[in-house]
Amino acid sequence: MSEKITKKVGVYYNSDSLATVRVWAPSRKSVRLKVKEQQGLQDLTKDKFGYWELETKDLKPGMYYKILLDGELERPDPASLSQAEGVHSWSQAVDHSAFAWTDQSWSAPPLSQLIIYELHVGTFTADGTFAGVMDKLDHLLQLGVNAIELMPIAQFPGERNWGYDGVFPFAPQNSYGGVGKLKQMVDKCHQKGIAVILDVVYNHLGPEGNYLGDFGPYFTDKYHTPWGHSLNYDDQYSDHVRNFFLQNAIMWLEDYHFDGLRLDAVHAIIDTGPVHFLKELRLRVDELEEKTGKKYFLIAESDLNDIRILEDYDNGGYGLQAQWADDFHHAVHTLATGEDMGYYRDFGRTDQLAKSIKQAFVYDGQYSENRKKTVGTQPQGMPPEKFVVCIQNHDQVGNRMLGDRLSKLVSFEMLKLAAGILLSAPYVPMLFMGEEFAEDQPFLYFVNHGSPDLIEAVRKGRRKEFEAFEWGGDVPDPQSPDTFLNSKLQWEYTDDEQKSIMLSYYKALIKARKEGLFASLAIDPKIDYREEDHFLTASSGEGQQAVFACLNFGSKAQSVSFPKGRHAWNKVIASSDLRWAGPRDMEQALEPGQEVTVPPSSFSFYITNQS
Repeated sequence: MSEKITKKVGVYYNSDSLATVRVWAPSRKSVRLKVKEQQGLQDLTKDKFGYWELETKDLKPGMYYKILLDGELERPDPASLSQAEGVHSWSQAVDHSAFAWTDQSWSAPPLSQLIIYELHVGTFTADGTFAGVMDKLDHLLQLGVNAIELMPIAQFPGERNWGYDGVFPFAPQNSYGGVGKLKQMVDKCHQKGIAVILDVVYNHLGPEGNYLGDFGPYFTDKYHTPWGHSLNYDDQYSDHVRNFFLQNAIMWLEDYHFDGLRLDAVHAIIDTGPVHFLKELRLRVDELEEKTGKKYFLIAESDLNDIRILEDYDNGGYGLQAQWADDFHHAVHTLATGEDMGYYRDFGRTDQLAKSIKQAFVYDGQYSENRKKTVGTQPQGMPPEKFVVCIQNHDQVGNRMLGDRLSKLVSFEMLKLAAGILLSAPYVPMLFMGEEFAEDQPFLYFVNHGSPDLIEAVRKGRRKEFEAFEWGGDVPDPQSPDTFLNSKLQWEYTDDEQKSIMLSYYKALIKARKEGLFASLAIDPKIDYREEDHFLTASSGEGQQAVFACLNFGSKAQSVSFPKGRHAWNKVIASSDLRWAGPRDMEQALEPGQEVTVPPSSFSFYITNQS
């Protein structure tokens, strides 16, 4: 690759503790380094691409510094590795090589074996830190989770935020514990056999503390996102903007040992150049894999249902490992809740869930009434591990006006049904924190901005967002500390018998999944459904590998005959069983062709006799 798109930015150290300081500011006349602990300024020298550089022994790890632009603008370093005093204050120098990792023999499980647990560091525990996450790892291990996905942790303003308002992409949030505690957390996860995926935002930056525009044309007015100025990936000077974010991705993987990245809203990464940013990112990660001998996941969030994201390079694709499949969530959610507001108006039919079980995408070239256009491409032939599915996540919960979780919207029986289809489906399942014990505390949208005008703009934006939904009441104030505190998980679930039962049920589902008892459902499943009854059956496999699942989303019991064959059917799990506080036990064993009654709002899964 050419020099112009590989120059390392920020502060980094060589083996002699010599610091290199490099800043991209192509239009500035002078760039100087100001070290808080020392007198005077040091000049940086500009190259032909607009990078300013200095080598110095006067900036030691832990020291604080700023960049002085044209003799008048004092700014934090855009590639700061630590903003220990917040987004408007000094940057802090960090030597990544100083941390003593213990995970040299670690290797993440294959994507097809992942059970992902999405969490928000600030609300996952009472103290809301990386250390708090470490304290709960044994809970996750006992649950059966083998991967966690952190919502964005890049430095944002204040102490509470979802993370999508980050403005220092290279710096872990100071209120969570900063650089050292993040590395300790990743290291401990690996010690316990848990992979760690980081949610990163490469489509915009937050509004407060966003100083990138003072350094160069990081943003463009050619395109717009719903959340802020679009990043400049394809206009003049875009090589260096791409370089900045490509380096950021590699840093998280190489210097923090993350096992993968979840790429936020890639449909808002607009790049009309010959090599899309996402493909170049995957190529850079390919190079890192050759260097380290490790594999890294790149998982996209996209609402386009475009398989180009997943296709191999040879087929014109970007080569990412997986993407979120929101259609699956919407199909389950609308059947479970009956909601038909906003984007949910495109869903709600039993045949749509059947289609999603078979191929992830419901909209694969169909007209969307909500979007008023045709959406999606055909995913046939894509391995099921290419799709990450959920029944709850931060968006689908937190972007409800009251942040209400599924446990507040449906019955306990329906909640178990939704969990059953999630963990038996052929795709990579993802749980949202607290889902496993039916947490009923909300997960609300919260911020901690400093500007009164910005605070009011956020409030107005939230009110406008819910105009398409018929939810009554007032929108919780995103700026209020109570909104944040009310979103924290309540770990006293053991005092609640129903929540304890739900946790045991999730453990049983995950155990069955890990034992391969659901695996045959990935082999060209046959889906039958009764639309008017909201009842589905899914079957796959032959002989001793055959499976049969019943999903009754309706309010009435349904009769069904089990497939005929040479082998009897044995129950793997049934949500209606008394052990799960259900209304009645499903039969433990069934003869081929036997007719059974399936209770309403229930999930049952059978496998042919293995004896």
